[in-house]
Amino acid sequence: MRLVLDTNVVVSALVWGGVPYKLIEAAAAGDIELVTSPALLVELRDVLGRSHLASRLAAQRSSVEQAIGFYGELAIKVSPLSTPRVVPGDVEDDHVIAAAVAGAAEMVISGDRHLLKMGSHQSIGIVNAAEAVRRVEEARSKS
Repeated sequence: MRLVLDTNVVVSALVWGGVPYKLIEAAAAGDIELVTSPALLVELRDVLGRSHLASRLAAQRSSVEQAIGFYGELAIKVSPLSTPRVVPGDVEDDHVIAAAVAGAAEMVISGDRHLLKMGSHQSIGIVNAAEAVRRVEEARSKS
């Protein structure tokens, strides 16, 4: 199962843990594949570089660069040929959809209301982290 994690989910996983981190653990275990793109990695670096998040990483004996490196090694990188305008209300979210299409993902995982409201795009489901974890665990139990 291939998934694209929106930046808000990656940040939550790397900084706070919880339900989103279960997706990172599933990828590390080889149960799923994560897909990202250069645009999403740049956004991740920008967000993690915010002082309150960088200091939280430092308190965990990590850094922005270590977090980016860890996630970048875990995820498959794709370079979308284009970024069509498809997400109503938020042009930045188009990069998430472009990565999902380019990476042949089955799902986009997000906490963003603009994406979640879409529900799907080109047969790629768009769900929150809790629903994604449920589906991953369900697929794992069937194999």
